[in-house]
Amino acid sequence: IEGIMSVIGGKWSMPIIYTLFSGTKRFKELERSLPSINTRMLVKELKSLEEYKVVKREAFATVPPTVEYSLTEIGKELEPIVLSLYKWGQKHVG
Repeated sequence: IEGIMSVIGGKWSMPIIYTLFSGTKRFKELERSLPSINTRMLVKELKSLEEYKVVKREAFATVPPTVEYSLTEIGKELEPIVLSLYKWGQKHVG
């Protein structure tokens, strides 16, 4: 469990992963989807999720630079788990 929590246990990891279930997002789209997170924390969480190969970062040589984030296959495998936790939370946390 400790190993799992080191990957997805950050305060913002699950909300980021949940947001990316709907598809690829640009950085600003992610930031707007999570209004309570500050930019620095979003960058930190995305880097951590990228290190664990849960999230893929793709940069494009445009002006201004475009960066997109999506779930890797590893990240997509989390969908049923995260959705189960979401349903559990709706039932018990309210």
